[in-house]
Amino acid sequence: MSVVPPVPLPYPDTPRVDQIDDYFGRRVADPHRWLEDVDSPQTQRWIAEQNALTESVLGGVPGRAAIRSRLTEVWDYERRSVPERAGDLYAYFRNTGLQNQAVLYVTRDLAEPGRVLLDPNTLSPDGTVALSGASFSDDGARFAYSVSSSGSDWQEWHVRDVATGGDLPDLVRWSKFSGAAWKRDGTGFYYSRYDEPASQTQFKDANYFHKVFFHRLKTPQSTDVLVYERPDHKDWNFGAITTEDGRYLVIDVNRGSAPENAIFVKDLESSAGVIELLPDRDARWNYLANDATTFYFLTTKDAPRARVVAIDVLDRTLREIVPETADLLDGVTFFGNRIVASYLHDALARVVVYDIGGQLLSEVALPGLGSVMGFGGKRVDRETFYSYTSYTEATAIYGYDLESGSSTRVFAPQIRFDAGGFASEQVFYTSKDGTRVPMMVTYKKGTPRDGTAPAILYGYGGFDISLTPSFSSAVLVWLEMGGIYAVANLRGGGEYGEAWHRAGVKDRKQNVFDDFIAAAEHLIAERWTSTPKLAIHGGSNGGLLVGACMTQRPELFGAALPAVGVLDMLRFQHFTIGWAWTSDYGSSDDPADAPALIAYSPYHNVRDGTRYPATLITTGDHDDRVFPAHSFKFAAALQHAQSGDAPVLLRVEMKTGHGAGKPTAKLIDEVADRYAFLVETLAIGGPPAG
Repeated sequence: MSVVPPVPLPYPDTPRVDQIDDYFGRRVADPHRWLEDVDSPQTQRWIAEQNALTESVLGGVPGRAAIRSRLTEVWDYERRSVPERAGDLYAYFRNTGLQNQAVLYVTRDLAEPGRVLLDPNTLSPDGTVALSGASFSDDGARFAYSVSSSGSDWQEWHVRDVATGGDLPDLVRWSKFSGAAWKRDGTGFYYSRYDEPASQTQFKDANYFHKVFFHRLKTPQSTDVLVYERPDHKDWNFGAITTEDGRYLVIDVNRGSAPENAIFVKDLESSAGVIELLPDRDARWNYLANDATTFYFLTTKDAPRARVVAIDVLDRTLREIVPETADLLDGVTFFGNRIVASYLHDALARVVVYDIGGQLLSEVALPGLGSVMGFGGKRVDRETFYSYTSYTEATAIYGYDLESGSSTRVFAPQIRFDAGGFASEQVFYTSKDGTRVPMMVTYKKGTPRDGTAPAILYGYGGFDISLTPSFSSAVLVWLEMGGIYAVANLRGGGEYGEAWHRAGVKDRKQNVFDDFIAAAEHLIAERWTSTPKLAIHGGSNGGLLVGACMTQRPELFGAALPAVGVLDMLRFQHFTIGWAWTSDYGSSDDPADAPALIAYSPYHNVRDGTRYPATLITTGDHDDRVFPAHSFKFAAALQHAQSGDAPVLLRVEMKTGHGAGKPTAKLIDEVADRYAFLVETLAIGGPPAG
């Protein structure tokens, strides 16, 4: 018997206020504006009531405990990161299985575990303090690391002595969206930060006026030297990189989340000011390496699928090293005086090696059709490492020898399942305007193609981000339950280069939603699943995707799972780092952008008297990336408008943020609740087999 009643749930009392905003002559209601005051007693009481309702529903699902048990079992396997060189040591992260946070080890021999350099699990009893940044000094003697609490983007930097394992007295606060770029002599590092916010508003105030500082070891932060700021451009963000020869500081200048950036350079051996080498922000410029005054970049300048060029800092001359190809050049590293280029061919990886002049030398033989990461190192290195994964293969680590061009597996995870029982295939479908879109479909072999299988359709479609194959214990359990997992490579992403991205921004954002809706229609038409069995899922920008599609086509889906979503498209720019997303979304403050945003904003397009699919909205109370009030207001609007029997639930995780650094225990709890919700609302029929 269903635990979800055949009548609407007793939702918490949610007052509606008479708030009307005028957007260039268009009057738009915002009846739940009061939920933006997330710390008020009224809002806190409302959150507690929402969580209690959600628990009362999910707690009655008979298979919930079994799902969590199986997730825990499958999650419990050793995982390692790609090793890197730290002086004469190797450094890598290792999770034995169910540790809340991965532990950093150093070793001289990768056949041995080595010793623990930093265990983030000791920083808090519940695992909610996580490592958010890490950087070794050039000689490997010092290790700068940042920690973040409760999923916040705010970082606190510390420095550890690698030989002794003890911390120096250094403490750097109010850093955000920053790494640590060591000075070649190891005396300190460059980092980026904002001014200290008022303590009571640090999780919701807008972030402006990023600055670059230099911190000298064993000195208080108050004496840190301001290296670069632009008070005339409050919305510029800066990343700092020191060149391998120690001569230059490369300042990566971004405006919000736009992929186009500027590059400034400072000669650290000169008293001269910063050189604005590439000031126009007319393309993406990723610094790669330098030979004296010759700097190498991966760029989309005159190459929407990217190429490698060299620019002389002194005379600004540019020459092409690796030309654009038909495939997207997704990443480039320099090591051993070679160029390793990672390409995406229909969102699947291939890797080739060039000499420093751009002559093709070889292709790296990969284990299969999946994703790779790594190939880092220094110009003098002769070996490097990379990871390989797919939807059905857990991440393995390989060493790559420069001279022989051969790969050797150095770590293979041992997982409690038979990968041979599952399969992935790439399909292509046609979107509303005729665009051909790829989608990966993963399933248990033998799953019937008669429309009876439950399916999760996942997407993102934004900010030039590519969705490539990756292994997930959570997905594995879903497959064991007889479910299908489909990932659509929507416009707005980066899978086919900048033209693909641009086709899904601002007034073209509807293309992204059309692509996702067409993916759902394809799965149904091809009998992979059917509407009553189909759930859509996405997080952050993907949460927007789910919210927009479920409000535009509520009859198409059986369930919707918007996670940490950007759901109020008329006010997102007023909170935390939301202003940075206007490069993709536009802004309701601009009369040219407002009509499109009003047309698809999920919160503002909830219509009274509509039968919406079963919906589980998830967010974190400390999310200072996407302000949690997005989810609060959307949940309130849906609960008010719902005319059908399908539940609309809100799950607010406490002491978590946007997702980075979330403890393993909380991840398992969240997935267990998601699957319990789908078992109930899609009538799957029971928990997975153990």
